[in-house]
Amino acid sequence: MERTYSVYILASRSRSLYTGVTSDLERRILEHRQGVIPGFTTRYRVFRLVHFELFGHIHDAIAREKEIKGWRREKKIHLIEQRNPTWEDLAAQLPHIYKNQNLQSVSLTRSSDPDERIRDDN
Repeated sequence: MERTYSVYILASRSRSLYTGVTSDLERRILEHRQGVIPGFTTRYRVFRLVHFELFGHIHDAIAREKEIKGWRREKKIHLIEQRNPTWEDLAAQLPHIYKNQNLQSVSLTRSSDPDERIRDDN
């Protein structure tokens, strides 16, 4: 099976954003949520997966991560809201996405309790 690389954006309830890249998105999300790697995401509780994109080559994923990290906050918010306007947590969809890999940009939404949704109005 071909290796898949992911660029992802996490959000917190306090409206902080974190962009990262990984070769195992499910594992990395768990690490963020369990505080395995101390730092920004643990300190600011940035655990909600609000956007991700899949790539077949690490160089493409790293280039995209750097591109997104260079954007102003407003542009990141626009990217998220194009496919996930309610800022729902997409982590539950990961097993399904990886099972049916399609190495195009992927960012999906799911319906859930509106009280669990977050918005960033800045």
